[in-house]
Amino acid sequence: MNYYFKVLQNYVNFNGRARRSEYWYFVLFNIIISILLAIIGTVVGAADIISNIYSLAVLLPSIAVSVRRMHDVGKSGWFILIPIYNLILAFTNGDSGENEYGPDPKNGEVVLDEDVI
Repeated sequence: MNYYFKVLQNYVNFNGRARRSEYWYFVLFNIIISILLAIIGTVVGAADIISNIYSLAVLLPSIAVSVRRMHDVGKSGWFILIPIYNLILAFTNGDSGENEYGPDPKNGEVVLDEDVI
């Protein structure tokens, strides 16, 4: 769950790199929360409204973590627009060591920029 909150804290940060675990845990918790909100919305009778508000709220963080994931494998963030290839890259292990997008996040060298809001 820490990865989910880490992505939400960096919701406008399109620079740097995101590990596979950061990306996929965000996707996992995003799906779980979406399903729970759909169930709650169906019970309450406002499924579309609740789901749409949540989807809109996590749209920018989803794009940002996807771009950072592409950076981790040494590709431009624009590669998220290529349907199947971006999925292959999301499963690919990131570059070892520093690349043009920043230091390797597996080495623990990356510190969150908490001034970005």
